[in-house]
Amino acid sequence: MKTAEDFKTGQVLLIDKPLEWSSFQVVNKLRWVIRKTHNIKKIKVGHAGTLDPLATGLLVICTGKMTKQINTYQGQEKEYTGTFVLGSTTPSYDLETEVDQEFPTDHITAPLIHEAVSQFIGDIEQFPPVFSAIKKDGKRLYEFAREGKAVTIKPRTIHISEFEITKIEGLTVNFRVVCSKGTYIRSLAHDFGKALNSGAHLSVLRRTRIGAFSVEDAMTPIQFEELLTTKSS
Repeated sequence: MKTAEDFKTGQVLLIDKPLEWSSFQVVNKLRWVIRKTHNIKKIKVGHAGTLDPLATGLLVICTGKMTKQINTYQGQEKEYTGTFVLGSTTPSYDLETEVDQEFPTDHITAPLIHEAVSQFIGDIEQFPPVFSAIKKDGKRLYEFAREGKAVTIKPRTIHISEFEITKIEGLTVNFRVVCSKGTYIRSLAHDFGKALNSGAHLSVLRRTRIGAFSVEDAMTPIQFEELLTTKSS
């Protein structure tokens, strides 16, 4: 069983973030559980890379002195699986906002979808979504977006080492992607729709790996709480 001193010295915890939880909520939950079960007044807890509330999957959480390693983990390669919906877009590029435009899809075939993948392998320029936490002029982009204000966003160079289509069912396309830090899968969905001369948005996203850490070895925040409270009672 981990002691209070173990958490202070530093632990790396692999957490499977549930749907609709923010990454901030996960960190707060774990901090609260550790403090409560070990009677600690103060403990550093942080995550190595945000997941949107509508995404699930791997969060690497660091405690105590291991929080100094967060930047190292953030910079590691990441793997995601998920689903694009073809033929429509949303302002947020995912299901956080309603569909705002619909596009023709009659011309889209399975070979065309597989062929489009090659445009996104290697170093590519990507525009982050306007609904993102990136700061511009001291303000987060999603704040401008929610106020309906137009803002100029610069593209970023990101790297995609693997991108495969795993299933096509009507306008629903399942995928797996391995990419660098700073990649927005929502933007990939949006750009993929453009590459098909149509539109697309992200409907499902799951982070399965960060560096050598796998979501298969992770536990949910509730499982973590049960583990600590059971062992401390």
